[in-house]
Amino acid sequence: MKYTLSVLVENHAGVLSKISGLFSRRGFNIDSLAVGVTNNPDVSRITIVANGDEYVVEQLEKQLNKVIPVIKVKRLAEGDFISRELILIKVHCPAAKRAEIIKTAEIMNAKIVDVAPSCVTVEYCECTNRVETLIDLLKPYGIREIVRTGTIAIDRGASALSV
Repeated sequence: MKYTLSVLVENHAGVLSKISGLFSRRGFNIDSLAVGVTNNPDVSRITIVANGDEYVVEQLEKQLNKVIPVIKVKRLAEGDFISRELILIKVHCPAAKRAEIIKTAEIMNAKIVDVAPSCVTVEYCECTNRVETLIDLLKPYGIREIVRTGTIAIDRGASALSV
């Protein structure tokens, strides 16, 4: 099962290395990792998506809480948060297929951000499932390159993870 953890940390050099090292020392793979400064410039928020079982995730939460620069750890409950991922997809695009690719992008609410004689670049920001759907729709045309950010997530409603 996939778990999403939101971690507030002190905004210092080397903190991300400590966090990712904690996962690797325990042989736990990270599916997605995204870091950014919060509304407080002294605090960063790390969103981690990882695959595992309940026991392993509980242990990781406990271990994360012991790391000195970690301020707060919260496991986001499935269905109670909003998540997004940004992707850029460069697709092979001969002139005869250009209209089909553009139509596919429009249907998915993606943007064409670059057009060249033999390819187009599509930008899309959505939940991971919809990103995967767009990739599947564009595969038949020939994907040349994909660049993805990590998943970011925030609780639904008024609750907030803050210091």
